[in-house]
Amino acid sequence: MGKDWIGNKNSVYKTLGSSSHCDEERQNEDYYATDPKAIKLLLGLESFSKNIWECACGEGHMSIVLQENGYNVKSTDLFDRGFGEHGVDFLSMGNSEWDGDIITNPPYKYAQEFIEKALQIIPIGNKVAMFLKVQFLEGKSRKSLFVLHPPKTVYISSSRIECGKNGVFKNESAVAYAWFVWHKGYSGTTELKWFN
Repeated sequence: MGKDWIGNKNSVYKTLGSSSHCDEERQNEDYYATDPKAIKLLLGLESFSKNIWECACGEGHMSIVLQENGYNVKSTDLFDRGFGEHGVDFLSMGNSEWDGDIITNPPYKYAQEFIEKALQIIPIGNKVAMFLKVQFLEGKSRKSLFVLHPPKTVYISSSRIECGKNGVFKNESAVAYAWFVWHKGYSGTTELKWFN
């Protein structure tokens, strides 16, 4: 049987593998919990300050791993998902400084704002690590972010890591993710690395 060169409405998305296209509607608050193995793998790649703010903590999938590894973790979220301090808007003007590093999987539609805010409130030399779709690298609107604040390293996952809609994991993922790591004050070339 020959190849289906015409394809169906999903074929281009499945072929590209980097699309956020899916048959289901997006979760209203953009809540897609991170598989804990993502943070475990990051801890094998980078060292961090003892104080970490997980500012979109959801149900604590990453915070718990960080705590188990000896970090002092401030866990907050805008919504009450049964973990950490809820009702905290990370992007609010009240959050003006944080003496530590910031690690999170932000709501994708506000990812750039989370990055800019995080870099604004941490000291020079501290780190921001964001778990984002690989396709976050593209887009005219984000080019200025990368020019002004280049990540020091982007770690691309060579195996798919799942983010579970509403915290439900189905052991499948059609999206490629990466860890984007900024060192505040860094102005060199971004290094691409692959892991897992």
